[in-house]
Amino acid sequence: EGVQFGWALQLSLLTPYVQLLGIPHTWAAFIWLCGPISGMLVQPIVGYHSDRCTSRFGRRRPFIASGAAFVAIAVFLIGYAADLGHLSGDSLDKSPKTRAIAIFVVGFWILDVANNMLQGPCRALLADLSGTSQKKTRTANALFSFFMAVGNVLGYAAGAYTHLYKLFPFTKTTACDVYCANLKSCFFISIVLLLSLTVLALSYVKEKPWSPDQAVDNAEDDTASQASSSAQPMPFFGEILGAFKNLKRPMWILLLVTCLNWIAWFPFLLFDTDWMGREVYGGDSSGSAEQLKLYDRGVRAGALGLMLNSVVLGFTSLGVEVLARGVGGANRFW
Repeated sequence: EGVQFGWALQLSLLTPYVQLLGIPHTWAAFIWLCGPISGMLVQPIVGYHSDRCTSRFGRRRPFIASGAAFVAIAVFLIGYAADLGHLSGDSLDKSPKTRAIAIFVVGFWILDVANNMLQGPCRALLADLSGTSQKKTRTANALFSFFMAVGNVLGYAAGAYTHLYKLFPFTKTTACDVYCANLKSCFFISIVLLLSLTVLALSYVKEKPWSPDQAVDNAEDDTASQASSSAQPMPFFGEILGAFKNLKRPMWILLLVTCLNWIAWFPFLLFDTDWMGREVYGGDSSGSAEQLKLYDRGVRAGALGLMLNSVVLGFTSLGVEVLARGVGGANRFW
């Protein structure tokens, strides 16, 4: 939930915010390239090492704790980019604010890397706790999706509220106006929520330390030859290629459907609030004070729309198993 709260803020507010710092609208999308790139690289690498982690704290918890810490650092850099840029020499009257942009981009990339570092082990921990029970796995996935939706709802609601900065008066500074202060306030809540929930989860969820001998013992239950091959650790890229090689046709179709779905969905998420501010409300992030006000109203309205979308997602995630049974199974439901 804490991760999704920050993710909702990232999707709804950061595309407009980078333009307030002076990045042209055309170039705003390039900053988001870090998301897919870090997803392709970080999640497989983290997953590989998490599966083999022998820490006394467990396989998943060290990565979850590290990811949460890096998310907090990244969110701080993003929220205070304008202030830090001004302290470094950015002018209040000139645009673009190059130092603030540099700090923002660094924080943004750290945030995406940390999100991917955090989300993979969270899902893996869910699978570990569910064991081999398919019913537990389905229930756990439904609850996981539901609380993701709750985090999204809270995040988009915070992004849609125009006077949040009044709850945290210290966020409004010489270098950070009302629009910036609202963003900073949202991310301040995000840091507190994420770290609190992470500490709570890691305190109550217990993991048994993993030993490489467990993998060998599991393999010995099948055949001695499999045990000897399993005892030899496979290189990371070899394991990835082997996994793709062994995928069956239905899985390839599922991967293709997921790919096409995200090609359509990702641009909507990135530019929904920006489109509302520009095209629906007729505002401009680099225009006059009145145009900027209209743009901000559109951004808040877009965040409200995304919040309602997440409400539907939350209720759907709880009912998807019932719906699947009603139409004759998950395959037909897909």
